[in-house]
Amino acid sequence: MELFKFEPLLKQTIWGGNKIVAFKHIQSDMENVGESWEVSGVPGDESVVANGECKGKTLNEVLAEMKQKLVGEENYKRFGDRFPLLIKFIDARQDLSIQVHPDDETAHRQGKAMGKTEMWYVMDSDEDASLKVGLKKKITPEEYARMVEDDTICDALGNYKVKSGDCFFIPAGRIHAICSGSFIAEIQQTSDVTYRIYDYKRKDKNGNYRELHTKEAAEAIDYTVLDDYRTEYTPVKNEATQLVSCPLFTTAVYDLTEPMTLDYSELDSFVILIALKGEGSILTSSGNSYSFREGESILLPATTEMVKVEGNIKFLETFV
Repeated sequence: MELFKFEPLLKQTIWGGNKIVAFKHIQSDMENVGESWEVSGVPGDESVVANGECKGKTLNEVLAEMKQKLVGEENYKRFGDRFPLLIKFIDARQDLSIQVHPDDETAHRQGKAMGKTEMWYVMDSDEDASLKVGLKKKITPEEYARMVEDDTICDALGNYKVKSGDCFFIPAGRIHAICSGSFIAEIQQTSDVTYRIYDYKRKDKNGNYRELHTKEAAEAIDYTVLDDYRTEYTPVKNEATQLVSCPLFTTAVYDLTEPMTLDYSELDSFVILIALKGEGSILTSSGNSYSFREGESILLPATTEMVKVEGNIKFLETFV
């Protein structure tokens, strides 16, 4: 079975920066690239296979043909012909709006297909980069509405100066915002449902305020307060270091300086490897070899039993 690389889906945004094109080692004249959708089954924004016999087909077309051979028996029973994860690189030159995503139950109640839980892994961000994550003090729904109205909602949010290697888990319901200077890899449910809580009273090019989703967001917010929202972990060279494990995805980070064999023979899931830094190669048990360097993501079908990764390379591994 072949491994899959995809053509990047570059997204131009008003807040986008200039890191993504260079990071991915591609040619593009597009400016203000805020996002690169690496692996996507979102209708209308589907990834297109860039290699092998399936070159030119969309991810959803491949899934419809391969079914459980691509995603795994249990995943296919659970998700059917909907690929369950969406992988992005995000480069914020300016602050993004304050947002929240609903969980599946709330999304269904509001007429949406699916909620959104996600995680962030911070890459080479600017020195003053920061992220807003979670509530740092207890507020009521009534206080939330008032703070949005009087421009003080940021006073209730945790603000984190970030550096390369920082990790944050953003379950559905947790208020968050990517701030200027941040360059991150994002792993999330396949959902494009975002409720904009606050946008700093900014106006678009036509002089209009961007739409807020205050009511929908109020129904989605988890008002739980935690002491710290940063994921604590100890990175180890040449070993898998788990970052997040939840019912929607499990993610680990690898920092390899020597060859390593990854055994997936007991795993009933596809695997996505996301290269963060360096370069190397992936060798399958059938003898196929794939180059793998920073800025690339590669999808291993559920039928993949074992691969060998070589080179000096840092990457994320995620599966369902």
